[in-house]
Amino acid sequence: MTVAVLTGIAFVSVLGVMAGAARPRRSVGVADFHVAARTVPPWWNGAAITSESTSAAACLGTAGLIAIHGSPMLWYPAGAAAGFVVVLALVVAPLRRSGTYTLPDFAGWRLRSARLRRFTTAFVLLVGLAFLVAQFHAAGVVVRLLTGLPPWLGWAAVAGAALAVAYGGGAGSVTSVQAWQFWLKLVVFLGVGLVCWWAAGSWPVPWPEGAYRAGGAGLAGTGDPSLPGVLAVLLACALGTMGLPHVIVRVYTSKDGTGARRSIVAAQAMLAAFCVVPPLYGVLGHVHARDAAADEIVLLLPARMVPGAAGELLTGLLATGAFAAFLATAGGVLVAVGGAVAACVPGAGARAFRTAVPAVLAAALVLTAVSMPGVSVALVLLGLSLSAATLCPMLVLGIWWRRLTDAGVAAGFVLGGGVTGAFVLGEQVGVNPGALTSCPAPVAVPAAFAAMVVISLVTPGRLPQGVGFMMARMHLPERLARPPAYRSSCQDDRWS
Repeated sequence: MTVAVLTGIAFVSVLGVMAGAARPRRSVGVADFHVAARTVPPWWNGAAITSESTSAAACLGTAGLIAIHGSPMLWYPAGAAAGFVVVLALVVAPLRRSGTYTLPDFAGWRLRSARLRRFTTAFVLLVGLAFLVAQFHAAGVVVRLLTGLPPWLGWAAVAGAALAVAYGGGAGSVTSVQAWQFWLKLVVFLGVGLVCWWAAGSWPVPWPEGAYRAGGAGLAGTGDPSLPGVLAVLLACALGTMGLPHVIVRVYTSKDGTGARRSIVAAQAMLAAFCVVPPLYGVLGHVHARDAAADEIVLLLPARMVPGAAGELLTGLLATGAFAAFLATAGGVLVAVGGAVAACVPGAGARAFRTAVPAVLAAALVLTAVSMPGVSVALVLLGLSLSAATLCPMLVLGIWWRRLTDAGVAAGFVLGGGVTGAFVLGEQVGVNPGALTSCPAPVAVPAAFAAMVVISLVTPGRLPQGVGFMMARMHLPERLARPPAYRSSCQDDRWS
């Protein structure tokens, strides 16, 4: 089994680096590195969006939660899919028409505040680190469980491949890798799952009732099977997707607002196909691997259900698909977060981008080393919850409400981020801050929206100049509002 697993990991890592390096043009400018020169076709972009959305949590953790906690966990994939509906309805085209490169760019442009731009960058960094650490921990689980080697080798494999792809050409290289890796993941996970289903000897495998593992909710409400817990996770997923830096950057890679909408529609179709995977493995895992940890159930199924060399081969294929998932998400997060951080450096460009990316990667590796493994789903949900309570209100109000001010956004960030942090700290010390659920989204999201609205209303003097032009730019078709190029820099004196 060790040989098959290591071969699969090496295959997807080397192929990913080669695909990222084989760019038809060298990426040298800011637009090339940050948004792939805004030339990605909708279906190619949709495949890349789906690939980075089907991360470690979708491929391994969610199926494990379904196997452990039962049918309520089926709503987790539904929440992720609902997030793209919200993105499509509220932010896609206006955000693309803003002409900015990143979420901090949008905050600085819309509110005319360099300080708020840097504040937004801090939250983008926190959300991105949560996703990166989740991918590294999941890679460590695969390596330790299937080969017996130290988990840090899995971290190193994903980090090295993601860094090489990001250095190769920024968003353009990552897009190429993510697009083909989606189809690899879909074929591998569906194919192996169907073989295991056939090997079960019953068609269909009956949904088992009862005998699910008891236990309270984990970090950020993960695994809470109660109705309030499930609804809270749905809220976090539906609104948190809007502020994920590696997802939203895909809006900017489209040619125009119409192309951005088509990219999201394509992603929804592809995500619907992949949503079959978690329930498939969850049902099989409850029957054949219910004694394992959530992140391990999918990986153990082939060997338990198909003995011998065939099971080892299927396990190797799963390891290949899993590392494709880790690399796709890690590469997307690195480019998005690295681009956001680099834009705060004077004279931001390719050099600043290549400095920021390894710095973000090093921070993620340090956090991985000091945190506990087996929390991939919880970290992803924590990132979604933080995004829903900070970046989501800023985007929705910034796009649709002209009276928003920088002071209101800052107050919403502090309150929404503070409530989310209070829930997490409360869970760590054994205190549940919520009356109904341990997921912070139902409390933090309304609090953040309310703070942004109230503080904006009491600070009308901080309303940015030219807000009417900005609203027209976002909501009118490109042919009617063709603005000059946006200046991406934290050092713009107009924002001071």
